[in-house]
Amino acid sequence: MNPCISKEMERFNYLMGEINAIYHDLALKLGLSDSAMDILYTICDNAGPCLLQEICRKSGSSKQTINSALRKLEAEDIVYLESAGAKNKRVCLTAKGKELAERTAMRVIKMENDIFSSWPEEDRKKHLELTERYLRTLCQKAQEL
Repeated sequence: MNPCISKEMERFNYLMGEINAIYHDLALKLGLSDSAMDILYTICDNAGPCLLQEICRKSGSSKQTINSALRKLEAEDIVYLESAGAKNKRVCLTAKGKELAERTAMRVIKMENDIFSSWPEEDRKKHLELTERYLRTLCQKAQEL
């Protein structure tokens, strides 16, 4: 164990790792790569076509990783790209892609919503408040580095 990491931070890192592992396992169970799931999930979460840069930002994946997955999804007639300005591209689902998203990403989103809505409102608000505070502080400290 690293003595520089507090027990609380060690537990936090463990929990984050376990959550990430569950999402990885969900993608595999649904027959998708992590990147393909990220793309479908972001489009569903956006309730429609989504800018490529937005998918990268929301998924935390590099543009190269997302582009690689997009090429595969395009070849499988799941997504298509359309121009959204000089340097931007919008990622859209085909009819086949909408069916796949319904069977995969939307199931995960429903599962998440079911879990979150089962919590008392006070717990949901507190969870979001603490997560946002952690994010803001982490962002600030990262900029100071």
